[in-house]
Amino acid sequence: MATQAQADQLEQRLIDFAVRVIKLSAAIPKTTAGKRIANQLLRSGTSPAPNYGEARAAESHDDFKHKLGIALKELNETRIWLRILWQSELIKPDLLSEIMDENLQLSRILTASIRTAKRTGLPRSMANEK
Repeated sequence: MATQAQADQLEQRLIDFAVRVIKLSAAIPKTTAGKRIANQLLRSGTSPAPNYGEARAAESHDDFKHKLGIALKELNETRIWLRILWQSELIKPDLLSEIMDENLQLSRILTASIRTAKRTGLPRSMANEK
């Protein structure tokens, strides 16, 4: 189970990821396709951080798992938009590789957290609040 410090660290990583997505979205060319991709990327890429924050304040174990799942789905969608950017060459690939790697790492962390939550019950942070 994650400690409070680990949960805080993950939340900060998700916030940092959202900031990187904001900056990346602003750098996408303002073509019709570019605007569409930037908007979608901005929506999905900034969503995991607040959804994780909501999960940390969940009212129940099921609510916790559900909100973690939403955060993971948004990361998965962001991964697809990043791949579309990569293949369309609207942004230089070297500008995408680090954010794509961070997306993968965050997705793996949330996947492991969901699996743990399904096996063990309440996360420590919620158990301490009860």
